[in-house]
Amino acid sequence: MKKTFYIFLLLWSVSPIIAQQKISLDEGWKFHFGHSANPDKDFDYGNKLLFHKSNIYETTILSPKFIDTTWTTVNVPHDWVVELPFVKSSTHEMDSHGYKPVGGTYPETSIGWYRKHFSVAKKDEGKRFEIQFDGIYRNASIWLNGFYVGTNFSGYVGNSYDVTDYINFEGDNVLVIRVDATQFEGWFYEGAGIYRHVWLTIRNSTHIPTDGIFAHATIDGKKAKLTIETEVENKNLTGSTAFVYSYITDRNGILLSKTAEQKVELAVNGKTTLKQQLNLSNITLWSLENPYLYKVYSVVKQNNRIVDQQKVNFGFRTVAFDAKKGFFLNGKNFKIQGTNNHQDHAGIGSALPDFMQYYRIKLLKEMGSNAYRASHNAPTKELLEACDSLGMLVVDEHRLLNSSPEYVDQLKRLIKRDRNHPSVILWSIGNEEQNIQGNEYGKRIALSLMAIQKELDPTRTSTYAADMANEYKGVNEVIPIRGFNYREYAVADYHRDHPNQPLLGTEMGSTVTTRGIYEKDEIRAYVPDQDITHPWWASKAETWWKLAAENDYWLGGFVWTGFDYRGEPTPYKWPNISSHFGILDVCGFPKNIYYYYKSWWSNAPILHISPHWNWEEKIGQPIEVWVNSNAEEVELFLNGKSLGKKSMPRNSHLKWNVVYEPGTLEAIAFKNGEKITSKVETTGVATKVLAVANKTTVLADGKDGVIVNVSIVDEKGREVPNANNMVFFELEGDGQIIGVGNGDPSSHEPDKCRNGAWQRSAFNGKCQVILQAGKTTNDLVLTVKSNGLAKAKVVINQKK
Repeated sequence: MKKTFYIFLLLWSVSPIIAQQKISLDEGWKFHFGHSANPDKDFDYGNKLLFHKSNIYETTILSPKFIDTTWTTVNVPHDWVVELPFVKSSTHEMDSHGYKPVGGTYPETSIGWYRKHFSVAKKDEGKRFEIQFDGIYRNASIWLNGFYVGTNFSGYVGNSYDVTDYINFEGDNVLVIRVDATQFEGWFYEGAGIYRHVWLTIRNSTHIPTDGIFAHATIDGKKAKLTIETEVENKNLTGSTAFVYSYITDRNGILLSKTAEQKVELAVNGKTTLKQQLNLSNITLWSLENPYLYKVYSVVKQNNRIVDQQKVNFGFRTVAFDAKKGFFLNGKNFKIQGTNNHQDHAGIGSALPDFMQYYRIKLLKEMGSNAYRASHNAPTKELLEACDSLGMLVVDEHRLLNSSPEYVDQLKRLIKRDRNHPSVILWSIGNEEQNIQGNEYGKRIALSLMAIQKELDPTRTSTYAADMANEYKGVNEVIPIRGFNYREYAVADYHRDHPNQPLLGTEMGSTVTTRGIYEKDEIRAYVPDQDITHPWWASKAETWWKLAAENDYWLGGFVWTGFDYRGEPTPYKWPNISSHFGILDVCGFPKNIYYYYKSWWSNAPILHISPHWNWEEKIGQPIEVWVNSNAEEVELFLNGKSLGKKSMPRNSHLKWNVVYEPGTLEAIAFKNGEKITSKVETTGVATKVLAVANKTTVLADGKDGVIVNVSIVDEKGREVPNANNMVFFELEGDGQIIGVGNGDPSSHEPDKCRNGAWQRSAFNGKCQVILQAGKTTNDLVLTVKSNGLAKAKVVINQKK
């Protein structure tokens, strides 16, 4: 019987009668800078009357006949800021955004115009057309065929627009977008441009609107009652009758259960939501170890034909927050071991291809992290899909603690978009609103936002990230989960005074480290790569994690941050252009603090020695050696001679002072009876380049890609830890290099190079290049070279 259902679903999925099509509009955009202060340099925007009548565009940039052939051709996601040079400035806004010339001070690089030509088949006339922008930074005004469509204020929450009335079936359709990045939303690097996907959806007049399905369940052991709420709307000029049903399949598409068809009568422009239920047995729970995803479908029929069908992925799981015992997933108690992260990456800024989301989440999971806070804005949908697929919990954050119509609408769009993701366990209604979080304004706004959250998603609850100590007045009076940004020593007092409110470290740590650096350097603006330096408001990793790990009432916490990010250089300013807060640098290369967290956040046996052992200038001088491990005890040896054995304190580390001599520094430890060894060696001089791709096969779809990590090594293949050689990249085949980086927070080298001239210096032995696939099945061949060193080749197979 299962085979019969499976064949039925396969035939159904390819049937041409299903009306909805979702078409990518990512490729082939034209881009040109405008000017925020001079209309003459902004294609006359501001000089012409464009809003006094519909479809008035004269000979302006809004005209479908405007000649844009000389403009730069780009594909989206696109971040124009990452391509700009670094500019020294004394303003806080510039250093917090990574010293890139964007914002009101730089009118010539803060307005971006985009134009996109596309065609629509005549046979689709009579259907509904919707343009969906997943994210544009920022304040984007949109026109189609000279008609004004709308302006999306937020740089982080996308929006959809019904453009049916403006579609041209006889020739080109032309989208024009004016992106205004003169005003920042955050205090960190944000980029600018159409930095997320764009879609054209074609659907029947009676249909399920965007984000119109909400699936949720009550679970009892291996049994579940699944409720599927389906929104249906009618855009016909007459009333409409439809039949709606829902069904669920396992991950392989095998039908498990289906509702009866339910009749619905819709008036002109009518909209209604139907609730249908399915009883399931022997369910597989979504968990961190087994992130099992089912597929939930809602179907609309008219005249015995399917006119719309939409799918959401769904995971069955239970979540509980206990004020005394902590966090529970599926009844299992464990600590939330999270990281905060902004959304940029070396080489590509904020315009991350989808494959980068999976790469970054995988790196965090390998460290032992189980949770991700999207700070401080709505994440991309693809990030959540990666967390769903790989098993990572998420705190999904609203940009601003504000209940005006604009921000209420942003919150509604965020919740409706993301509420089906099993990875999302909490909504955050805001972050560090110092002017209002401790007074009645904050309290009332919080209540308004929480009411919206409960209306749209009664299955979850909310937190707020408060940089407050043992203070209760304001938001904390009403927020279900009290969030602490730092103030770790106040958590115990707050719990004593408010024992029934669960407590979560929404921002913890903030140790600042520079990968591979072991002495403070105020000229190059580096800090030592150990858990010793932090700003006044923050703490060392070891300080906060001991408190969280040893007290049951802590739900856990989120480190600031998982990855370094552009902007907010701390404790220095220029020449720093990115932060030092990350456990991993901007490329995703681990720092030493990574091994502290991995020791206590994972069950894997860990033994890590730092620093490296190339110190010719310090022969005979003492070197402070750190060992991070979760073994019971560790013995350290220098060139075969024991330097002593020490017991490893839980949630801590070990240190030795070792008089330096070249050779081998080795540690031997035991964990649960298993022997663990680790060593660092004095290397030879650099002789060759080593290049390692994170995968060797990609889809030839123009979107997939590969991250290639490069090391400078000696003749024995050992990474030379202080090598800073310039590295050159050449790519053959149908694909492209899209970015380079090295993790140096003071590097002013370009992230983007012209074709044929891609290069990046190594920083303390490492650099990175990111490739994007083409659309043919010929191999990509990357050659990596450095003057005087043996080169490396990486071959990537492209397949359809």
